[in-house]
Amino acid sequence: MAADINRAGMLLAGAPQAFGDVLATQTTLRGLTEAVIYDPYTNQVIASAGLFAGMGVSPPPQLDTDQALKGDVVVMNGGDGTRVRAVVRLDSTPPLMLMIGRPVDPQILGYMKRTESAFTEYQRLNDNRSWLQVAFAWIFAIVALLVLLAAALIGLVIANQIARPIGSLINAAERVRGGDLATRVAEFATGDELAGLSRAFNRMTGQLAAQRTELMDAYSQIDERRRFTETVLSGVSAGVIGLDAQGRIELPNRAADELLDRDLVAAIGRWLIEEVPEFAPLITEVAAAPERARTAEVQIGPPNRRRTLLTRIGADLSGGRTNGFVLTFDDITELQAAQRKAAWADVARRIAHEIKNPLTPIQLAAERLKRRFAKEIQSDPETFGQCADTIIRHVGDIGRMVDEFSAFARMPQPVIKPEDIGQIAREALVLQRTARPQIAWQSDIPERGPVVPCDRRLMRQALINLLQNAADAVAMRAGAGTIAVAVRQDGDIVRISVTDDGVGLPADRVRLTEPYVTHKPKGTGLGLAIVKKIMEDHHGSLALDDRPGGASANPGAVAILILPLPSLDRDAGKAPDSQARPANVPGQASDRRQTPAHGPAQAMS
Repeated sequence: MAADINRAGMLLAGAPQAFGDVLATQTTLRGLTEAVIYDPYTNQVIASAGLFAGMGVSPPPQLDTDQALKGDVVVMNGGDGTRVRAVVRLDSTPPLMLMIGRPVDPQILGYMKRTESAFTEYQRLNDNRSWLQVAFAWIFAIVALLVLLAAALIGLVIANQIARPIGSLINAAERVRGGDLATRVAEFATGDELAGLSRAFNRMTGQLAAQRTELMDAYSQIDERRRFTETVLSGVSAGVIGLDAQGRIELPNRAADELLDRDLVAAIGRWLIEEVPEFAPLITEVAAAPERARTAEVQIGPPNRRRTLLTRIGADLSGGRTNGFVLTFDDITELQAAQRKAAWADVARRIAHEIKNPLTPIQLAAERLKRRFAKEIQSDPETFGQCADTIIRHVGDIGRMVDEFSAFARMPQPVIKPEDIGQIAREALVLQRTARPQIAWQSDIPERGPVVPCDRRLMRQALINLLQNAADAVAMRAGAGTIAVAVRQDGDIVRISVTDDGVGLPADRVRLTEPYVTHKPKGTGLGLAIVKKIMEDHHGSLALDDRPGGASANPGAVAILILPLPSLDRDAGKAPDSQARPANVPGQASDRRQTPAHGPAQAMS
C-alpha cells in the first residue's frame, strides 16, 4: 500500500481530492478499517480514509514513529486485542508516515500466538540440533572407545597368559648371552609346546654350563703352559721367533728384540723378511723344503756394529702340511772374536818362540862380520857395509815384531786403583805432540779428574795406541792434519775420545779390533786388538765410528774408550770385578746389542 501511495504522491499537492480517493480506494481494496497519513514531527493528519476517517484518529506513540522513520515496519496491537495497526514511512519530502489498522478476531490472535510459539520452539530445537548431534557423536565415540579398551584389556590378559612364558625364555636367553649359564626357567605343567620348550631350554643351559667348565679348565691348562713357555723363552739368552706358515711374526721373545735391536712385539703379524731382510734367504730355503732344518751364520747390523748370528730355522709339520716355523739365533760375534784371539795368541807364542831364538845369533854374527871384515874387504867395502847394516836393521825389526807378538800373547793383569784419567790423557798427548809437531793437536780435558779405577800404565798404552793410529790415518790423507782428544763424564761412565780428519774407516770396520787385521801399509794389526783387550780387562769398551760432521772428501774417524764409574757403595780402591756394564753404552765390545758410539772410529790397524 505504501508503494502505491508513493506512486500517487504527486496528486497530494495538486489534487488533494484525487489523492483522497486513491487512499480510500486502497483502504477499501485491502479490507482496512482505517488509513492515515500524518506528519511524524507534528503528528498532524494530512489525509485519512476508512470507517473511522474524521472521527479523531490518534497517531501512534512517538517511539513507534521514530522506529518507523528508520525504515522499519512497526506493528502495534490494540489494547483490547480486537484490532492491529502498523506504521511505515513514505517516500516524500518532507517525510510522511502511513498508519493503517484493521480489526482482528481474538481467536485468530490466539492461533497466531500459538503458531509463533510453535515456530519459536521449532527454531530453538533447530538451533540445538547441531549440539545434540555433536553430543551424540561424543557419546558414541566414548562408548566405542570403552568397548575397544575393554576388548584390548581382555586381549592383553589372554595374550599375557601366552607371552609370559615366552618373555621368561627371552630374559633367560639374555642372561645366558651375558654369561650366566646357571639361569633356569619355570617348567609349566600345561603339556603344550611352551612346556616342552622350557624343558629343552633348561637342558641346553645345563649342557652349556658343563661344556664351559670343561673349556675353562682346558684354557687354564693352555694358559699355564703358555706362561711357562713364555717364561722359558724370555729366560733364554738366544733369540726365538715363532712364525706362521706364511712367514709372519707370531711369538718373539725378549732376547730376539735385544739381539735384532727391534721391537718385534709391535711387529707381530708382519712379514719377518720385511723387518729383518737378512733372514730372507734362510726362510726361502726352508719354505721350499720344510722337511729339513737349516743352519747358517747371518751377518746383521750396520758396518760399524756388524754382528754374526748363528741362526737355525725349522718347520712345524703336521699331516704333510706346514703349520709354521721356529727361528732361533744367538750372537756369536764375541765368541768368534775370542776364538780368533785365542788362536792368534797361541800362534803368537809359537812364532815368538820359534823366531826369537835364531835372531840373536844372526844379529851378533852380522855385527861381528861388519867389525871383523869391514877393513879387510877392498873390492866393494861399501856394499859389504850396506848389506851388514840391512841384516842388522831387519833383524831388529823382526825382533820388535816378535816382541809385539809376545806382548799380545801375554797381556799383563791390570792393577786397578783410582787414577786421574784426565792426567793420563794429558801425559799420552804430550808424548805424541812432541814426537809429531806437524799435526795440529787439540784437547778438551778437565784440569782435574774424573777419577776412575784403572791401571795407569795400561790406560796410557791404550791412549798411545789410539793416538798413534790417528796420526797414521792423518798421514795417509793429503790435507789432513788435526787430531782432537776429549775427556768427558756422562753419568756413570767416562768417555775418552780421539778424533782425526784422516782417511776414515774401511767398509769391514768391525774386524779392525781383531788381531793381525790392518789397513795400514806397515801395520802389524795388533794395536786396536791390544786396546780392546785392555778395555775388556777394565770392564769397559771400545767404540769406532765415523767422525761427526765428516764428509766423503774429508771423512775422518773417532775412537772412544768407555770406562764405567764404580757404584757409591763400592770401595774406590777395589777393582770392579763384578761391575755390571752400563746400559746403552755405545759400541761396547762385549755387549750383544752394540749401539752406535757418539762418534766415529778410525782407520786403525
